[in-house]
Amino acid sequence: MGQQLTRTTKSAVLFLIISLGFALVWASQSFASDKDEEAGIQDPIQIQDTLEIQDSILRQIEAFANNDGEQAWSYASEGIKRRFGSSQVFLEMVREAYPAVHNATQIEFTESVPHGTFQIQVVKLKGPEGKSWDAYYRMVQVEDVWKIAGVSLQPADIGI
Repeated sequence: MGQQLTRTTKSAVLFLIISLGFALVWASQSFASDKDEEAGIQDPIQIQDTLEIQDSILRQIEAFANNDGEQAWSYASEGIKRRFGSSQVFLEMVREAYPAVHNATQIEFTESVPHGTFQIQVVKLKGPEGKSWDAYYRMVQVEDVWKIAGVSLQPADIGI
């Protein structure tokens, strides 16, 4: 009976050690992923999406700079296309209402924030008169291609 109790005790201790080991590994992975998020480390899919989003925005801004309405129109979402109806109307609207986008002299991509079915890409722009702007691009993915679904533009907070 003493030997049986010893085996049972050893099994229980071994089970506890293994369980504790798994718990420690699981906890360290949870903490590591929390630290990764705090450090700004993203998963490869998120990084790829961010690069594709930035590429779409940059190419549209280049198309505006070249007055290429058809090319700029190709980066617009279906909602934008329904709203404006043609590349010519769209180009004219951007030229009039968003001169900092149409004639940007400097572009800096900052944070990209996922929101479920869409993402917001923040872009710092310098407009044609040297004014700084923050542009918030609403991006949607359609058939694995990121399209621009809208832009909110506001004067940049220059700070002190």
